[in-house]
Amino acid sequence: MSKIASGKIKKSSAKLLDEFNASIMFDKELYNEDIDGSIAHVKMLSKQKIISDKSKDKIIEGLNEIKKEVEEGKYKFSIKDEDIHMSIENRLTELIGDDAKRMHTARSRNDQVALDFRLFVLNKNREIVKLLFGLEKILLNIEKKHVDTLLPGMTHLQHAQPINFAYHLLAYSSMFKRDIERFESSIERNNVSPIGCAALAGTPYNTDREYESKLLGFKEVSINCLDTVSDRDFALELLFNISTMMMHISRLSEEIILWSSSEFGFVELSDEYSTSSSIMPQKKNPDVPELLRGKTGRVYGNLISLLTVLKGLPLAYNKDMQEDKEGVFDSVKTASISIKILAKTLESMTVKKENMQNATKKGHLSATDLADYLTKKCGYAFRNAYKITGEIVGYADDHNKDISELNLQELQSFEPKINNDVINVLKLENSMNARNSQGGTSKESTKKQITYFEKWIYPKS
Repeated sequence: MSKIASGKIKKSSAKLLDEFNASIMFDKELYNEDIDGSIAHVKMLSKQKIISDKSKDKIIEGLNEIKKEVEEGKYKFSIKDEDIHMSIENRLTELIGDDAKRMHTARSRNDQVALDFRLFVLNKNREIVKLLFGLEKILLNIEKKHVDTLLPGMTHLQHAQPINFAYHLLAYSSMFKRDIERFESSIERNNVSPIGCAALAGTPYNTDREYESKLLGFKEVSINCLDTVSDRDFALELLFNISTMMMHISRLSEEIILWSSSEFGFVELSDEYSTSSSIMPQKKNPDVPELLRGKTGRVYGNLISLLTVLKGLPLAYNKDMQEDKEGVFDSVKTASISIKILAKTLESMTVKKENMQNATKKGHLSATDLADYLTKKCGYAFRNAYKITGEIVGYADDHNKDISELNLQELQSFEPKINNDVINVLKLENSMNARNSQGGTSKESTKKQITYFEKWIYPKS
């Protein structure tokens, strides 16, 4: 590789160094941001009379031609160019001659890569937010259909209390809402232009950072140039936000895997988003949620990798920071396809309402209601009511019944004060609807939660 002209280094790079040092084969993904940044930069240079309008126009025309070549698949990326910045500059020189060499005035590759990478991350934040809103809409559509669909609410993976399926999915709507808010917060916080910081200390040229920032759609310019060229917090935030989102996706995936098993039978995945066994023709495997669960570990690794790269770096830019991009590119692609395929999987999934309903008849889900009844109607302290209820549960187990199936005579054999109104209290649907506190699982509360998400997803214009 022929290095950038330097008085310090006289010899060409060793071939092994070229292979080790080059980033072009992955940072070529930043071509669009690099070209947009350079166009804004030369417009600023022209406005400030640092380069001529003629040079500016030639450079912009050449950069647009390069963008067209890349998008049409005609551009040749070469390891000889080291990175996307030099690749584009070298090609621009081939197209327009020496005017291309004016493009790098008043900037460094340090602020150039910080700009390209920040623009990329901001754009991907916005794309992921859009995809998550699409997922939220699909969840909302399912929720609206299943306010009356009872299933066991669980703790410790044991049947606990009756809830409805809409209410269960609303928990995930809440998780993904927090994810959206995190991505949006990152956009707001990191919408800061680094261009004009040059290598680390700013530039002696009479530049206009504010003007260049506005051309690129930034909210403001960075405060301290030494920090700016060293900063990759914006990338770490994206990786963290993706990791948290994928953790939520993984939790939902785990439940889909359980629900689609023969033991649960709560849902059936569509043939489009399932696979079969190579030797067992009866199998229908939930490969989509399993892969989503597995890919979560992948994005965790990318976050830890970048945290480790940055943890001991002195200011300002160091070559270690070349390792900041591949993990981000990978996590962004993983996040994007994960949201898309989860949405399609949920949209095409069949909910088996009867199986969910039948499952609520196991595990004495209205036992807490009986303890509350004994407290409120029979005057027991809750702990004493709890003890009596436990004895009744034991009796029901011995007779292969759910507590909701016991008759009044059986219940009164434990406590004569129990009246006939307890039968309605123990009905599973009534038990669910009794939990009408804000955020609870009753139909009324669930419908309020659905309305809340509907207004949030589809705000009035």
